[in-house]
Amino acid sequence: MDKILQQIEKARLEVSNYHIVQLVAISKYVTSKEIAKLYAKGQRAFGENKIQDLKQKSQELANLPISWHFVGTLQTNKINNLIDLNPVLFHSLHSFKLALKLDEKLKAKGKKMNVLLQINSANEDTKSGVDPQDAIDIYHQIQKQCKNINLKGVMSIGANSKNKEIVKQSFLVTKNIFDRCNNATICSMGMSGDFQLAIKCGSNMLRLGSVLFNTCK
Repeated sequence: MDKILQQIEKARLEVSNYHIVQLVAISKYVTSKEIAKLYAKGQRAFGENKIQDLKQKSQELANLPISWHFVGTLQTNKINNLIDLNPVLFHSLHSFKLALKLDEKLKAKGKKMNVLLQINSANEDTKSGVDPQDAIDIYHQIQKQCKNINLKGVMSIGANSKNKEIVKQSFLVTKNIFDRCNNATICSMGMSGDFQLAIKCGSNMLRLGSVLFNTCK
């Protein structure tokens, strides 16, 4: 883990001494025991992509003050389940339609939720998220109409390409949108294979899985 943190620090400093990067450990492929090991090394934020896994692991590790994030695709029939789990941040709000349904359910339960708008910055059919051309309008629409959703910023997954310039361009698309969204504070980009490039493109939140947990084995 120390090596990864050093790589993050190096990339961060290339942006600015004042650039802060948050790290979310994506724990979808590991057990609660492995999460506890990484927690013991100082990691506090963990992300799951299935609601049932988030529920199970948060219950198994209820004695640890972990910040749980939900990073998966949210099905409309699971909205209430997610609300009940009260994640610190929901990363992958992929449409305005889903935002309206989430807001409706939150209102009924008298709750609010911190959320990121997911952007399909690489325009890939295999990825969820709003069209980059519509992202800013949708972001501000959600802010205006969905009073129970606390939009904190944006999230995207880098282009599925071995060409770094293509990946970089997809990150820059997201960063440009982030800069134009009112009161956005989180620009979540970067996973195990591209996190250093993501930081250099302006990411201030990373979602790392295998590269972190491999250090605990």
